Amino acid sequence: MTETALVVRRQTFRLYPNKTQERALLDARRLHCYLYNACVAHRRYEYRRNRRTVTYLEQQNILPEFKKAWPEFAQLNSMTLQATVKRVDYAYQRFFQGLSKKPKFKPIKRYSGWTYPSATGWKVNTDGKHGTVTLRDLGITLRMRGKAKDWGRPTTLTIVYKPTLRQWYASFTVEVEVPRSKFGSQSDLKYESIVAYDLGTETAITLYDGSEFYEVANPRFTQRSEEKIRKIAKLKRRKRAPRKRVKASRRWKKINRLEAKLQAKVARQRRDWQHKVTSEIARRYDIGVTEKINVKNMTRKAKGKGKKRKAGLNKSILSVGFATLNRLLTYKIEQKGGLVLFLPTQTLKPSQRCPKCGAVHKEWAELSNRYHVCSACGFAIPRDRGTVMVFYNVATHQQPGLGTRLVSLGCFSSTSETRYTGSMKQLGQKKRQKLCCQAGEETPPACAVG
Repeated sequence: MTETALVVRRQTFRLYPNKTQERALLDARRLHCYLYNACVAHRRYEYRRNRRTVTYLEQQNILPEFKKAWPEFAQLNSMTLQATVKRVDYAYQRFFQGLSKKPKFKPIKRYSGWTYPSATGWKVNTDGKHGTVTLRDLGITLRMRGKAKDWGRPTTLTIVYKPTLRQWYASFTVEVEVPRSKFGSQSDLKYESIVAYDLGTETAITLYDGSEFYEVANPRFTQRSEEKIRKIAKLKRRKRAPRKRVKASRRWKKINRLEAKLQAKVARQRRDWQHKVTSEIARRYDIGVTEKINVKNMTRKAKGKGKKRKAGLNKSILSVGFATLNRLLTYKIEQKGGLVLFLPTQTLKPSQRCPKCGAVHKEWAELSNRYHVCSACGFAIPRDRGTVMVFYNVATHQQPGLGTRLVSLGCFSSTSETRYTGSMKQLGQKKRQKLCCQAGEETPPACAVG
C-alpha cells in the first residue's frame, strides 16, 4: 500500500461574473479596502498620540462596534473582516522585523481583494475542473473556469481582482493527498545521477553531469516583446492619465488594458517554459547541486554611474526568473525522493576558482570576463561551465583547495535538518535533515557520488 501525505496546495480559477454580480464584488472590495485603511490609520494615530502599538486582538475586538457605526459592513462575512485586519497586522509585523517598509494607505486600484479563512462563508461546486462558487455573504453564485492539477478538500478562498485586465479570480487552498516521497535507503532511487547547474543571463541554465555540459538557451521573452510593449505604452502619452482628482480617459484605459494583456502573455510564456525545463531536468537526475543565491539582493536598484547598466542586468535576471527556477527544480526533484544541495557562493567563490587546481583569481569576478584561463595551471574554460564544474567537484569531493568536509563550507541540502549522514544514499532519510559529511583527510569521501 502506497504511503500518502496530506499537503496544502493553491489552485486558482478564473471567475466570470455578470454585471450585477460584478457590482456586488466591487462593492465588497471597496469596503475591505476602507477597513484596511481604517486599521492603518488607527495604528498610526495611537502611536503618534500615545506612543502605543495597537495589536491585532484589539482591532479585532473593535469590529462589532465598527459594524454598528458603519451598517454597510454588516452584510460582509465577519471572518473576512477579521482576515483583512490580520492582513494589516501581518504588514506591520514584517515592518517591525525589517523585512518591508512601513505600511501605507492603499488606493482602491491597488487593493487586490479579500480572503475567506473558513468554509462557512462560501461553497464551491467542482471536482477540480470548472464549476461554480457561492459567496454566501454577498448572495451570489459565480461561474468559474480552470483545471486544477490536484484537487481535494478546499479550506480557504481568496477573491482576487486585476483592475488592468478587468478579471476576477478565485484562489483556493486545498488539502491534497499525495504519495509520500521516500528518501535515502527507503527510496528506489540509486542517487547515482547527479547534475550541477548554474543560472545565468547569457545562457539561462548551464548543467554538468560529470562527463558532459548541457546548456539551456535564454528565451528572452521580455526582450522579444519589449519593443511592442514600448510602442503601445507610447500611445498613452497623449491621453489623459489618472492623477489626483482627475480620472483617466477612456482611451487611456483602453491602451492600458492592451499593455497589461501583453505583459500577462509574457508572464504566461515564461511560466510555461520554466515548468517544461525544470520537469525535464528533474526527470533525468536524482541529485541537483547549485549555489545559494539571494535574488532580491541581486536585483537591488543601483545608484551612481552604473545605474543604467545595472538596470539592464536586473531586467535580464528577472526575465529568466532565477528564484522561480530554483524553487521549481527543488520541489520537483524532492517530490520523487531526490535531493538538492545548496553551496555557499561567498565561501566557494565558484566563478573565481579554477576547477582543476583550485586557485582563486579575483579578476574573474568581472561579469565581462566570459572566458577563464588559469595562470597557475593553464586550464581554460568558459565562465559558466567553470562554475558548474566547481559545483560538481565540491559535491563529489573532488575540488582541490577546499578541505574534506562539506559541512565546514556551510553546505546544506533542501532536505536538511539536524541529523548527521555518512553517504549520499543515507542523505535525506529524514525530511529536512542536516547535510554533514564526516570524511577524514586520508579516507575516501563519505559524501562522494558513484
